[in-house]
Order: sequence, then C-alpha cells, then structure tokens
Amino acid sequence: MNLLFANDKRGEHPASWYAATAGDVPNYPPLRGATQADVCIIGGGFTGLSAALHLAEAGVNVVLLEAQRVGFGASGRNGGQLGSGQRQDQQELERMVGDDAARRLWDLGEDAKALVRDLIATHNIDCALKNGVAWAGSSTKSVRWTHDYADHLSRRYGYDVDVLDKDAFYRLCPSPTYQGGILDKGAAHLHPLRLALGLARAATTAGTKIYERAHVHDVKPGAKIRIATDTGHVEADHLIYACNGYLGGLNRKVAARVMPINNFIVATEPLGERAADVLAQDVAVADDRFVVNYFRLSADKRLLFGGGESYGYRFPKDIRATVSKPMLQIFPHLRDVSLDYAWGGTLAITMKRMPYLVQLAPNVLSASGYSGHGVGNAIQAGRFMAEALRGQSEGFDTFAALPTPGFPGGSGFRTPLLSLAMSWYALRDRLGV
Repeated sequence: MNLLFANDKRGEHPASWYAATAGDVPNYPPLRGATQADVCIIGGGFTGLSAALHLAEAGVNVVLLEAQRVGFGASGRNGGQLGSGQRQDQQELERMVGDDAARRLWDLGEDAKALVRDLIATHNIDCALKNGVAWAGSSTKSVRWTHDYADHLSRRYGYDVDVLDKDAFYRLCPSPTYQGGILDKGAAHLHPLRLALGLARAATTAGTKIYERAHVHDVKPGAKIRIATDTGHVEADHLIYACNGYLGGLNRKVAARVMPINNFIVATEPLGERAADVLAQDVAVADDRFVVNYFRLSADKRLLFGGGESYGYRFPKDIRATVSKPMLQIFPHLRDVSLDYAWGGTLAITMKRMPYLVQLAPNVLSASGYSGHGVGNAIQAGRFMAEALRGQSEGFDTFAALPTPGFPGGSGFRTPLLSLAMSWYALRDRLGV
C-alpha cells in the first residue's frame, strides 16, 4: 500500500480548511515523455520547493516531480507553526552533541525562521504570518521545566520568552487543563498551503519546471540518473529526494531511518465572540503531551485543533471523533460546537527527532524526518541541498553529522514496535506520570 494514495483522492488536495481557503491553486501539467535536467527533485513540499527555488535562482536547470499536487503532503496540511530552535530542546541537544554543536544548531534554527520570513516578504506570499507560539504545561512539573528552560535560553543563548504562571496562561488560553507555560513571540504561525503554493510560484518564475501527478516509481542511479514516472522520465545529473513521509520504497537507507506517522486536525465552525474562550491573543499553542496537542485560531475565528496519531497506512474512519476527544479535554466548553473540516496527513519522524540529511551517492542528496518541526527545517534543508550541490555544504554537513540510527526492526517491523511504544506513552500521559 502506498501512502501517497492510501487516504486521499488522486490529484486532489485533501478537503481541509487550508484547501478551502488557499485561493488560486495553479495546475501544473503531468510529465509526458522524456526530459533533461541538471537537477531532478522528487517531492513538491517545502523541501523540494525551496531547493528548486534556490537552484533556479542560481541558474540551474531544475525539474520537480510531484506525485499528487504541490503542497499535497505534510507541507500543505500541518499545524502551521514556525518554531524556534530545533525539534529537540537545547538542553537535550547539548547532551547529544555537546555545547558548541548545540549552539550551532540553535543559530541554524534562528536562521530557518529568518529564511521563511524573508521568502514570504521577497516573493509577496500571502500566508497570514503572525508572531507568537506558546508552550503549555499540563502539570506543575512540566511548567517548572518550561520556566527553567526559558531561563536556560536567556542565559546561554540570549533568547528571551515570556514566562507565564497558571493565572497568566489562563488569561491567554482559558482552558482548565493547563497550569502555566511560556510564550515565544519570536516564533510564528501561518497558512502552510498558501506558503507552499507561493514557493511554487516563485520557483516557476525563477525557471523551475514543475510536473504534478508525476508519480516516480523507479530511479536508476549513475552518472546520469534516470527517474521514471508512469508517463515519462527525467535524465538528470543530480537527484534530490524531498519525499519525507511519502518516500515509500524509493530508497531503503532513508526508509530505515525515517518513519511516516499520521496526524489529524479539525476546524470548528466560526466561533465569533466565543473565540475569546479559546485564545485571547492571535498566537498558536503546543502542549507537553507525548502526542502533542496543538491549536490556534484561523482568520475567520475557527479553532484549528490538531491531536491524535496513528502509525499504520490508513487514517481512522472518523477523524472528527479521533480529534474531538483531546480537543474537548482541553476545551470542554466547546462541546456544542460543530466541526466543519477534518483531515489527516502524513509526516515523518526519526529516532532522535532531528532531520535526516544524507548524501546517498556523489550526485544524490536527501532531506526528511522533520519530526513535527518542518515549516522552518524543511525550507532550510531545501536551501542547504541547493547550496551543497553548488559546493557550499556547511549547513548540510552540520545536519548530516547528527546521529540518525535506524528504527528497530527496520522498515518491516518498525510500525508495530513504534505503535506499542506510543501506546505506552499515551497511557503515561493519561495517568499523569
């Protein structure tokens, strides 16, 4: 079973609030026959679009192949949070790679946010960019950790966030669940599908040839790489895999280290004045659960709430029921509110929850495994691969040096093993231990 087609209609974006409010969505043609490229990119999400844009602006002949539609995958369906730093917190990174490398990774995280903001401004991408992401703690222990971490960021990295006790957090987010947290005004949230479509327009303006409904089913390596779809093929000097959770069986080395998982979001009916019962400011929130709940308000005052995961190929039959359970735990006063949209998406994680950037051959690069931190990481990774192909590999090499072990059991047994582990952590969350 192929995740590209297991849960969605061919050639269509999922019926999400993002798709309903994306505005003008261009159609790019399928690939017909043979074509040549300096670089072929597989994947039309943030990673591939960023790589294509940066390469094309440097005068490189780029072909991008997308099996479905531009922004079809996690790039066009996610929670829209542009977070600071990396997916792993800085204290964990200091333990993992040492203080100097952790500082470098922090700086790269800040560069990723700046890159996204710069691309939005340079290419006039209307994606509702707003500042502010809060971290919510469900226990006094968790809140104490977030406050200590805020102090750590200030002392060691010179980065300040607002520290919120229980009362202050309740004024921001009137939920009975949370005991406090922090507010990062340097982070942001946005409309991810509009961002993806804007990057695609910028890439094509710079000269990239984008082909949609161009499912790659075979790659033959060599000095000239042959990338075959159902209706044509590309011969290229270089290849970039930008597939993330939708890689399938195209490369076994990457598949052993990058695992697809599914996550789900609902959008309520417009809340009107009741929006103040969710958030008092136009910020996004992510909490401390192992399976993270994340939410924000849309421009038309809907609650966009993400929660729940699955680890097989199929989405649950009733996504609304899956997500409404954690949503009503956080906001029990919204029990009478209807859910107008519900959708799922496939992201990808690594064992260490850090991106996996790798040179698979002298002329083949891959980046994936953003583990829920992909808005900044993926766009930055695309630029890093574009730079690496042109001989400037410092950023790429920093991430490529990170330890990325394979999942136990390889690609065959990783799903049931991960499902068992996730079930244990979910039980721990419910018990409060």
